[in-house]
Amino acid sequence: MSRTSRPVSRRVQIRRRRVTVGVLAVFVAAVIAVVAVVASDLNGIHRSDIAMPSASPGVAQNTGEVNILVMGLDSRVDQDGKPFPQEIYDAIHAEDESVGGYNTNVLMFIHIPANGGKAVGISIPRDDYVDYANAPDGVTKGNIKEDYGRTFQATYDELTGNGTDDATAYQRARDAARQAQIQTVSSFLGGVRIDHFVEVTMAAFYRVAQAVQPITVCLNQATADTFSGANFAAGMQQIDAAQAMAFVRQRRDTQYENVDLTDLDRTRRQQAFMISLAVTLKSAQTFTDFGAMRSLIDTAKQYVAIDQGFDLLSLASTAQRLAGGDITFQTLPVERFGTIDGESVNIVDQDKIAGIVRDLLNPPSATAAPTDAASDAPSSPSGETDGSSPSPSVSPTPQSYTNSQQPMVSGAVPCVN
Repeated sequence: MSRTSRPVSRRVQIRRRRVTVGVLAVFVAAVIAVVAVVASDLNGIHRSDIAMPSASPGVAQNTGEVNILVMGLDSRVDQDGKPFPQEIYDAIHAEDESVGGYNTNVLMFIHIPANGGKAVGISIPRDDYVDYANAPDGVTKGNIKEDYGRTFQATYDELTGNGTDDATAYQRARDAARQAQIQTVSSFLGGVRIDHFVEVTMAAFYRVAQAVQPITVCLNQATADTFSGANFAAGMQQIDAAQAMAFVRQRRDTQYENVDLTDLDRTRRQQAFMISLAVTLKSAQTFTDFGAMRSLIDTAKQYVAIDQGFDLLSLASTAQRLAGGDITFQTLPVERFGTIDGESVNIVDQDKIAGIVRDLLNPPSATAAPTDAASDAPSSPSGETDGSSPSPSVSPTPQSYTNSQQPMVSGAVPCVN
């Protein structure tokens, strides 16, 4: 049976770890910014009619502020459950549609203040052990990334078991999964309001990277990994779309003995790539290139989902401001790593996390000096490359980050592990 005709299994592979891929979900903000300008094409984007969590009880907020949850799925299918083109599987080292599931391997909560102040992106480590808001199939606790997949499978099985046709059951199950995941995140962060969501798959990342490549990134040291396909020199370098996938996937090193990477480093890579993307979009002619815009719009229609009430046109000016560097990224802390029921988990302090989020959403003064993101590293990398990827000059000088807990300030290409 050919790839195009083979049915895609709906069974979620929640526990399989070898092939999990962390998509840079917040990368889709670039797609949204472009599509928001092209009003005639807005109707093609997949919209999900679900209820968004309010903040009552929870973190008090100004009604003019906007909170967006960005979710990146470890899925090898598009919004209709259909396989990706073979070229995408080949480029992103992701095998095929039969592998993987519906884990939200990237969860980023983006807070946009009402007064034009600096926005903040809060990354939630995917293995944080949390309470599930809806207890899918009777499961009340687990890794935060698995709530989506568990809810999808439980809902899909129930609907098809009651005679609902496959296509309808699939879309309803995806909606139920979004609803559950968003509510779990809201509760985990201390009861925050979530106004909108953006959901993407790996294919969205790859297609958008194709449209804007090459993209400049910076690494503190040379590193390589056979699992993700990563093979990078130290310093500033330009990468293409396939290399971009490896850059945001890598969470281990299989070649250099002195390079020790973890899942938190991958989260930091995703934040760094978002900033590098913003620098690229600001300097390139993407928004005046018809071919690039067409590619971005088509990508949004096939591989992106948003909530029904998301007014993309109203986001256009905000997206341009954030692309200019008006956002800081932060990763929520992990107390320790552990194993529960055979699964690797992050043990977290729920009260501490709620306090951190509350302070980030309600800073003491909108005019306070920005957080110093200076690293404990004394200097930036040398800028060496392997010769195949020229190292362009970037201004201002990139900041080096060696600690995944340091707030990452946008505006210049950051150097990361």
